[in-house]
Amino acid sequence: MIIDRLTKRADEERAISFQSLFALGDGYTFTTNSGTYVTQDDSLKIGTVYACVRLIADTIASLPVDSYIRQDGVRLQYRPRPVWLDAPDIGVTKDDHFQQVLVSLLLNGNSFTRIIRDEEGEVLALSVLNPQFVEVRRDNNGRLFYVYSARDRIEDVDMIHIKDLCLPGELRGKSRIDLVKENLGLARALEEFAARFFGQGSQTSGIIQFPGNLSREQAKNLVDAFEDGHKGLRRSHRPGILFGGATFEKTGVNPNESQFIESRQFAVEEIARIFRVPPSMIGVTTPGAMSYASVEANQLAFLQHSLVPYLSKVEAEYSVLLAGRAFIRFTTAGLLRGDIAARNASYAQGLNNGYMSVNDVRRLEDMSPIQGGDVYRVPLTNIDINAANLADMDRKSAIVQRLVASGFQPAAVLKALDMPEIEHTGVPTSALQPVASINPIAPATVYDAGTRELNLNMPEQIFHVSTPNVHVDAPIVNVPETVVNVKMPEQRTVVRTVERDADGRILHITERVDD
Repeated sequence: MIIDRLTKRADEERAISFQSLFALGDGYTFTTNSGTYVTQDDSLKIGTVYACVRLIADTIASLPVDSYIRQDGVRLQYRPRPVWLDAPDIGVTKDDHFQQVLVSLLLNGNSFTRIIRDEEGEVLALSVLNPQFVEVRRDNNGRLFYVYSARDRIEDVDMIHIKDLCLPGELRGKSRIDLVKENLGLARALEEFAARFFGQGSQTSGIIQFPGNLSREQAKNLVDAFEDGHKGLRRSHRPGILFGGATFEKTGVNPNESQFIESRQFAVEEIARIFRVPPSMIGVTTPGAMSYASVEANQLAFLQHSLVPYLSKVEAEYSVLLAGRAFIRFTTAGLLRGDIAARNASYAQGLNNGYMSVNDVRRLEDMSPIQGGDVYRVPLTNIDINAANLADMDRKSAIVQRLVASGFQPAAVLKALDMPEIEHTGVPTSALQPVASINPIAPATVYDAGTRELNLNMPEQIFHVSTPNVHVDAPIVNVPETVVNVKMPEQRTVVRTVERDADGRILHITERVDD
C-alpha cells in the first residue's frame, strides 16, 4: 500500500528507485513498535515536528542575505548583487526558496537545488527538487551526477546538494525522521490516543456482564445502545441504566494512572531535542522558562546550535555560484536584538570603544547611512601612550615651565630635555621672563614685538540704503532778540624756562609773565 501511494502521483508519472525508497524509510517498513507508521510527509502531522520545522525553516528564510567579497582583509559588498538572491525562480521569492531548502534538509536530510543556466553559463534560475525523487550516483570515472524521476540526468556542476548528517563514504545525508522514527511513532500514538480518548467522551472501555445467555444479535444491540448513550464528547459523563442484572466492568487504564500527560510532555521535549530547538520556543512552558534571562539564553542557544550549522552549509554551497572569492552571508544580528535600552547600551559601548561607527549602528537599526558616519572614534584615554606620547609631553612641559621660570634659557632647557625648538609669538607673559632681562626703567620694552605689517584682503562691501521720504512741517518759533555783553579779561603770556643737566634731567624751572 505504501509503495503504491509513493509511486502513484496525480497527473505525473514517477519512477521510484530502490535508493529513493530506502531514503524514505528504513527498508520498506515505516511501522514503529508503537503500532503507528511514520514517513517524512506524515511526520509533519505531529504537532511538535511541524512546529520545529516551521520555526527553523521560516527563521532562516526570513533572514536578510547579501553577497560580499574580501579585499585586503576587509569585507565589502559584492556588486552587482546576484539576481537569484531576490528571485531564485519564476514566481518564487527568496523566502519561499530557502524555506523549501530547509524543509528538505530537516525532513529528508538532503536538499537538491537545480541550477538553470543560459548559453553563457550565467545563472538564470534555481529550482528546489523533491528530494524523494533524486538519486545520487557516480559514473565510471568517479564523478557525481544526479538522476531526477529516474529519467532526467543532472551533472554535478548544475546541482546544489546540501546534506544534513552524512556518514563517511555515503552520497546522501541521513534523514532524522527515519533515524528517530520510534520517538516520532510514540508521539503520534499519544496524539491519536488523546484524540480517541476525548472523542469518546473520556470513557474507558470495559465489559458488560449479563446473567443468562444472549444471542449474538442481542449482545450487539446491548453494546450499540450503551455506546449511543455514552460515546462522544457531548455525551460524556451521562448516567446510564443497565437492565436485567447487567453490570459494567472497566478494562481500560485510567489516563492519570498511565501518566498520559507526562508521557506526552516527554514526547514533545524529545522531539524538540532531536531538532535542537528550545522547548519554550515552540510553546512548551516550564517553571522559569519564560524569564527574561531564560528567553535570551534560549535565543542564543537556538542561533548557535540550531541555525548556524544550517546557515554555514547553505552559505558555503550557494557561494560557489559567485565568481572569485565572493560569498553570501545571512545577517543574524536581528535575532539577538534586545529591547531599545539594551541595544542603545550596546551601541554606546561599541561607539566609545571604536569598533562601531555611526553608520554601523544605523544599518543595524535599518536606517540609511549619513555622510561622515563611517569614521571610527575613540576617547583620548584609549589612545596608545607610545603612539600619542601625551603623558611624556605633559611631564616635559611642566619641567620646562619650572626651569624657564627659574631663570634658565628656554633654548637650553629644550635641548636638555631633548625637545624640539618651537617658534614663539614674541609676546610671552612676564612670569616666564628671566628677571635679569627686565628693564626696571622701561619694562614695557619686553613686550615690544616690533612693527608687523598685516595685510587683509577684505571684499568690497556694497550697502544699498533706501532714503526714506519724510515730510515734516517746519515749526514757527518766535524768539525775542537778545543782547549779550561779554567782558574778556586781559590776556597775559607766561614764559617757562627749563634748565637740565648733562644727562637731560630737569634741574630748575623758571616762569615769568610777559606784559
